[in-house]
Amino acid sequence: MSKFSEIINKDTPVLVDFFATWCGPCQTLGPILKEVKDTLGDAVSIIKIDVDKNQELAAKYQVRGVPTMLLFKNGKQVWRQSGVLQKNDIINIINTAN
Repeated sequence: MSKFSEIINKDTPVLVDFFATWCGPCQTLGPILKEVKDTLGDAVSIIKIDVDKNQELAAKYQVRGVPTMLLFKNGKQVWRQSGVLQKNDIINIINTAN
């Protein structure tokens, strides 16, 4: 848990993808997030959290459905969305947080 706090406490936005291996929409979102990272590069960090392996963390952020994305900036949650979004929508949200 403390390592997670270190990860999200950055000047650059950190997008956290809470997912499950058995979740179809999560598998759809994976390649989209890779495209977002390829487009934005070092302007964003993207980490994936498997809710089945990290139930305590998922509970802390009240993740009830997957995929759920949370965007953090300097350790503060600035955005949250459940479900799949398109690449450009995610990029716009990240750029707004910058």
